[in-house]
Amino acid sequence: MSVRRLDPHAERIRRNRLHPRHLEFARPAWRWVSREGVVRIDPHALGAIGPNGLKRIDRSGAAVEASPAAAASTSAEPARRQVVIDQPVGHVVVVPELPEGRLNDHDRDLFGLARQLADGRDLAVTAVVFRGGAAGFEDAGADRVVDLSAKVGDGYDPVSRLAALVDVEAVLSPQHWIFADSLPDGGDLGRRLAARLSLQNASQSASQDASGSVGDARPATRVWQLSDGQTLSRAGDRQDILRDVPRVMLALPECAEPVSETCHEARVIELATRGGELSSAANEVPASGVIDRGRVAVDPQEIPLAQAPFILSAGRGISDWEGYHHAARVLGASEGASRVAVDDGNMPRARQVGATGTFVSASCYIAVGISGAVQHLQGIARCQRVIAINNDPSCDMVKRADLALIADGDAVLAAVCERLGQPRDQTGSDGSWKDEESQHAAA
Repeated sequence: MSVRRLDPHAERIRRNRLHPRHLEFARPAWRWVSREGVVRIDPHALGAIGPNGLKRIDRSGAAVEASPAAAASTSAEPARRQVVIDQPVGHVVVVPELPEGRLNDHDRDLFGLARQLADGRDLAVTAVVFRGGAAGFEDAGADRVVDLSAKVGDGYDPVSRLAALVDVEAVLSPQHWIFADSLPDGGDLGRRLAARLSLQNASQSASQDASGSVGDARPATRVWQLSDGQTLSRAGDRQDILRDVPRVMLALPECAEPVSETCHEARVIELATRGGELSSAANEVPASGVIDRGRVAVDPQEIPLAQAPFILSAGRGISDWEGYHHAARVLGASEGASRVAVDDGNMPRARQVGATGTFVSASCYIAVGISGAVQHLQGIARCQRVIAINNDPSCDMVKRADLALIADGDAVLAAVCERLGQPRDQTGSDGSWKDEESQHAAA
């Protein structure tokens, strides 16, 4: 059975009536507004025949969109226009976060902001990365890529990374720097670079201007919008801060629409071939005294659900709850649950995911035995990868998932634990549970 996958770019074009391709991705006319201003609904278009042969009524119109006639016009991704900039007049540098070695939604928003600054000015959007092997820069909107992974280690070393960015500044002289305003990564590094540029500007202007004005390097933090050549920055309860576009910007998530209509070259460039040999960060920068001891082991259940990067969520389809808890421990995932599982008393209310619970933005979200109510789908809208394990191939969670496995959730979790070499011994000789979770509960 072919399952329709939602295309976020087509959905965005469909909602924008002013978009030039709106009619191409418009929804079927199952609902319209009459001349009198009354909303009219076609009752014959609200039903859809499911795999069991029964007609299902969906007043939201989702069943209409899933019809073969509508799927033919929305399933295909809009063709992207190829953009190549051979001789850019300048650069707009983006330093993405690359959590887990790949672009996240925040990184794509940064590239969307950079494209607003570069388009129409023959500027190249250049990605500066400290991790090798990342992909997807073409679709994200990068014209050039500078890989500094060979010069800077993967550990926490802000001094070495700052020295590498100073080399990029000396070679490319970018017109703008864009970082993610998040700590301790982009937010800390962006502020360090702004302070270094301010010192350089002050030393250069000291002989010309006694005031040593360095307003150009003062960073704009918490940027959430770019409008009319100015940046808008969040200022808490006060009015947003409006200022001219500076050289260094630290942007919040959803600061711009990600690139969806163009595909760029993402040509890898070597800085040494453009401006001579780079300076040695080890020789010019003193040791910072920071020793990276690696990641600290943290109990996944102690991470707030809204910040958890990996969530194993359970619904009414789970019958072996001890096996589910064991699988969460083996996988190192934070536990989540649907509203039905919480109402049944199988999970605490703090673990409920959805519009009536907690909105999550995990890199990977595994839904086991969850049918996919509207409130639950709203709560996982910002998850990057959704995996569904369910017996029902026609449920909404399977339609939403990037990867779906039609099988029994208890059996799949048990097989995963066994494959990882940590199967759960369910019962002992006296019939009592032997796993650690049950012993703790019994105590």
